[in-house]
Amino acid sequence: MQSQITIRPAVEADFSAIARITVDSYLAAGHFDNADHPYMQQIQEVAARAAKATIWVAERAGHVVGSVTLALAGEPYADIALDDELEFRMLVVDPAVQRSGAGQAMVEAIIEHARSLDGIRGVALTTGRTWESAHGLYRKTGFRRAPERDWLIPGTDIKLLVYRLDV
Repeated sequence: MQSQITIRPAVEADFSAIARITVDSYLAAGHFDNADHPYMQQIQEVAARAAKATIWVAERAGHVVGSVTLALAGEPYADIALDDELEFRMLVVDPAVQRSGAGQAMVEAIIEHARSLDGIRGVALTTGRTWESAHGLYRKTGFRRAPERDWLIPGTDIKLLVYRLDV
Protein backbone atom coordinates (compact mmCIF):
# COMPACT_ATOMS: atom_id res chain seq x y z
CA MET A 1 0.00 0.00 0.00
CA GLN A 2 1.24 3.50 -0.86
CA SER A 3 1.92 5.84 2.04
CA GLN A 4 -0.19 8.94 2.43
CA ILE A 5 0.28 11.94 0.16
CA THR A 6 0.42 15.38 1.78
CA ILE A 7 -0.29 18.49 -0.28
CA ARG A 8 1.31 21.62 1.16
CA PRO A 9 2.73 24.99 0.09
CA ALA A 10 6.25 24.76 -1.28
CA VAL A 11 9.11 26.13 0.77
CA GLU A 12 12.56 27.15 -0.43
CA ALA A 13 14.03 23.78 0.56
CA ASP A 14 11.67 22.17 -2.00
CA PHE A 15 12.76 24.28 -4.98
CA SER A 16 15.53 22.02 -6.29
CA ALA A 17 13.25 18.96 -6.13
CA ILE A 18 10.47 20.90 -7.90
CA ALA A 19 12.88 21.93 -10.69
CA ARG A 20 14.17 18.36 -11.11
CA ILE A 21 10.69 16.80 -11.11
CA THR A 22 9.36 19.38 -13.58
CA VAL A 23 12.21 18.78 -16.03
CA ASP A 24 12.10 15.00 -15.61
CA SER A 25 8.35 14.82 -16.14
CA TYR A 26 8.34 17.10 -19.20
CA LEU A 27 11.22 15.17 -20.78
CA ALA A 28 9.73 11.76 -19.90
CA ALA A 29 6.44 12.79 -21.49
CA GLY A 30 8.23 13.87 -24.65
CA HIS A 31 7.18 17.50 -24.44
CA PHE A 32 10.76 18.67 -25.08
CA ASP A 33 13.86 17.03 -26.51
CA ASN A 34 16.22 18.35 -23.85
CA ALA A 35 16.45 20.63 -20.83
CA ASP A 36 18.15 23.39 -22.88
CA HIS A 37 14.89 24.60 -24.45
CA PRO A 38 14.14 28.18 -23.28
CA TYR A 39 10.84 27.13 -21.66
CA MET A 40 12.59 24.28 -19.86
CA GLN A 41 15.14 26.78 -18.54
CA GLN A 42 12.34 29.09 -17.38
CA ILE A 43 10.39 26.41 -15.49
CA GLN A 44 13.51 25.48 -13.54
CA GLU A 45 13.61 28.98 -12.03
CA VAL A 46 11.39 27.90 -9.14
CA ALA A 47 12.40 30.72 -6.78
CA ALA A 48 11.42 33.31 -9.39
CA ARG A 49 8.11 31.51 -9.98
CA ALA A 50 7.43 31.26 -6.23
CA ALA A 51 7.92 35.02 -5.90
CA LYS A 52 5.02 35.59 -8.32
CA ALA A 53 2.73 32.58 -7.84
CA THR A 54 1.60 29.98 -5.34
CA ILE A 55 3.39 26.64 -5.66
CA TRP A 56 2.24 23.51 -3.88
CA VAL A 57 4.03 20.20 -3.53
CA ALA A 58 2.84 16.64 -3.11
CA GLU A 59 4.92 14.88 -0.50
CA ARG A 60 5.06 11.19 0.36
CA ALA A 61 7.18 9.73 3.15
CA GLY A 62 9.08 13.00 3.48
CA HIS A 63 9.94 13.27 -0.22
CA VAL A 64 8.55 15.77 -2.73
CA VAL A 65 6.97 13.71 -5.53
CA GLY A 66 5.06 16.41 -7.41
CA SER A 67 4.23 20.08 -7.70
CA VAL A 68 1.72 22.48 -9.16
CA THR A 69 1.52 26.25 -9.69
CA LEU A 70 -1.70 28.15 -8.92
CA ALA A 71 -2.78 31.52 -10.28
CA LEU A 72 -5.76 33.85 -10.32
CA ALA A 73 -6.76 36.14 -13.19
CA GLY A 74 -4.34 39.03 -13.59
CA GLU A 75 -1.48 37.33 -11.78
CA PRO A 76 1.81 36.81 -13.68
CA TYR A 77 1.39 33.02 -14.05
CA ALA A 78 -2.24 33.13 -15.17
CA ASP A 79 -2.54 32.23 -18.86
CA ILE A 80 -6.27 31.67 -19.19
CA ALA A 81 -7.97 32.31 -15.82
CA LEU A 82 -11.19 34.26 -16.01
CA ASP A 83 -12.11 36.55 -13.12
CA ASP A 84 -14.06 33.75 -11.39
CA GLU A 85 -11.47 30.99 -11.90
CA LEU A 86 -8.47 29.51 -10.17
CA GLU A 87 -5.99 28.30 -12.78
CA PHE A 88 -3.39 25.65 -12.26
CA ARG A 89 -0.28 25.11 -14.33
CA MET A 90 2.77 22.88 -14.43
CA LEU A 91 1.13 19.99 -12.60
CA VAL A 92 3.95 17.44 -12.51
CA VAL A 93 4.64 14.15 -10.79
CA ASP A 94 8.05 12.52 -10.58
CA PRO A 95 8.13 9.95 -13.43
CA ALA A 96 9.40 7.37 -10.93
CA VAL A 97 6.08 7.48 -9.05
CA GLN A 98 3.56 8.50 -11.71
CA ARG A 99 0.18 6.78 -11.49
CA SER A 100 0.54 6.45 -7.72
CA GLY A 101 -2.14 9.00 -6.82
CA ALA A 102 -0.02 12.13 -6.36
CA GLY A 103 -1.46 13.93 -9.39
CA GLN A 104 -5.02 13.14 -8.40
CA ALA A 105 -4.34 14.23 -4.81
CA MET A 106 -3.05 17.59 -6.05
CA VAL A 107 -6.04 18.12 -8.37
CA GLU A 108 -8.48 17.25 -5.57
CA ALA A 109 -6.69 19.68 -3.19
CA ILE A 110 -6.87 22.42 -5.85
CA ILE A 111 -10.61 21.87 -6.28
CA GLU A 112 -11.18 22.03 -2.50
CA HIS A 113 -9.05 25.18 -2.28
CA ALA A 114 -11.01 26.82 -5.12
CA ARG A 115 -14.27 26.10 -3.30
CA SER A 116 -12.93 28.03 -0.28
CA LEU A 117 -12.09 31.18 -2.27
CA ASP A 118 -14.59 34.04 -2.43
CA GLY A 119 -15.76 34.79 -5.95
CA ILE A 120 -14.20 31.69 -7.49
CA ARG A 121 -16.69 29.52 -9.35
CA GLY A 122 -14.37 27.38 -11.45
CA VAL A 123 -10.97 25.82 -11.91
CA ALA A 124 -9.30 26.02 -15.33
CA LEU A 125 -6.17 24.56 -16.88
CA THR A 126 -4.32 24.30 -20.15
CA THR A 127 -2.86 21.02 -21.37
CA GLY A 128 -1.15 19.75 -24.47
CA ARG A 129 -3.18 18.12 -27.21
CA THR A 130 -1.34 14.79 -26.96
CA TRP A 131 -1.01 14.54 -23.17
CA GLU A 132 -3.48 11.67 -22.87
CA SER A 133 -2.62 10.60 -19.32
CA ALA A 134 -3.23 14.16 -18.13
CA HIS A 135 -6.53 14.32 -20.03
CA GLY A 136 -7.61 11.12 -18.31
CA LEU A 137 -6.82 12.54 -14.87
CA TYR A 138 -8.73 15.75 -15.61
CA ARG A 139 -11.79 13.88 -16.89
CA LYS A 140 -11.67 11.52 -13.89
CA THR A 141 -11.72 14.49 -11.50
CA GLY A 142 -14.69 16.13 -13.23
CA PHE A 143 -13.13 18.58 -15.65
CA ARG A 144 -14.77 19.17 -19.01
CA ARG A 145 -13.21 20.45 -22.22
CA ALA A 146 -13.73 24.12 -23.05
CA PRO A 147 -12.69 24.00 -26.73
CA GLU A 148 -13.81 27.56 -27.39
CA ARG A 149 -10.94 28.65 -25.11
CA ASP A 150 -8.17 26.57 -26.75
CA TRP A 151 -5.19 28.67 -27.77
CA LEU A 152 -1.92 28.60 -29.67
CA ILE A 153 1.45 29.06 -28.00
CA PRO A 154 2.52 32.51 -29.28
CA GLY A 155 4.77 32.28 -32.31
CA THR A 156 4.00 28.60 -32.92
CA ASP A 157 1.31 26.35 -34.39
CA ILE A 158 1.14 24.32 -31.15
CA LYS A 159 -2.45 24.19 -29.96
CA LEU A 160 -3.15 23.92 -26.24
CA LEU A 161 -6.42 22.59 -24.85
CA VAL A 162 -8.44 24.16 -22.03
CA TYR A 163 -10.40 22.26 -19.39
CA ARG A 164 -12.70 23.72 -16.74
CA LEU A 165 -14.51 22.45 -13.68
CA ASP A 166 -17.35 24.36 -12.04
CA VAL A 167 -17.02 24.55 -8.28
